[in-house]
Amino acid sequence: MIIAANILAICLYLLAAGLQAAYLLNKIKQPKTSILLGIGIIAVLAHTYSAVHTIYSEQQIDLGFFRVSSLIFCCIAAINLISILRRPTSNLLVALFPLAALSIVVSSLASPVRGISVASPGLFSHILISILAYSLMTIATIQAIALALQERHLKGHHMGGILKALPPLQTMEQILFELIWIGMGLLTLSLVTGFIFIDDLFAQHLVHKTFFSILAWVIFAILLWGRHQLGWRSQTAARWTFVGFAALMLAYYGSKFVLELILS
Repeated sequence: MIIAANILAICLYLLAAGLQAAYLLNKIKQPKTSILLGIGIIAVLAHTYSAVHTIYSEQQIDLGFFRVSSLIFCCIAAINLISILRRPTSNLLVALFPLAALSIVVSSLASPVRGISVASPGLFSHILISILAYSLMTIATIQAIALALQERHLKGHHMGGILKALPPLQTMEQILFELIWIGMGLLTLSLVTGFIFIDDLFAQHLVHKTFFSILAWVIFAILLWGRHQLGWRSQTAARWTFVGFAALMLAYYGSKFVLELILS
């Protein structure tokens, strides 16, 4: 069943991304939102099934680099589908869905790592909230990249291709800060649940995660303050988003990459 779910999710992710890409390249008319949502929902459900059954078994979670990456991209795809209902963000499917499909392929080929016990509901909630926070901030970073490119091309008076199909600059900014506000809320909950349910967040094997997570929180907090008090926009907002995202990814991926892919 897991293999079948993987194949189904990959095919549907690529189909939805292909339809939207064909529209952006002026090959077809804009696909109906309901069609993209239908394809995307089935893909996400299949991806969720395979990711959960790959990671979770017998009250243990395999938090391997590639396994968690697949779950994060599953959350990213789901969040993007939800955002389509409120904002014109369907163009993000072109980038996000192929990455989600790739994450499934890599996860299915990766070797399992020793799982950790999740008998504690508190620890499980901390892990889940952290994954959701990473997912939202990843989408925010992709949004920031699109925003920065859009403004640069607008100033150069040569908008074209995919960038021409993006929503207005002001709408792009609103979407970015909505994502960051929600992501900050989840990141705050992640830190709070970590301090509550993990015995010693500053233990040697956790101190780097704690440091970079707090650093990311501070960076995003400064960005939101700058937006509210100083009116930071587009390029400035994008740069702060990139720095905050880099710190957040170092909190998890930095140590995972070294421990699992280099030292192993």
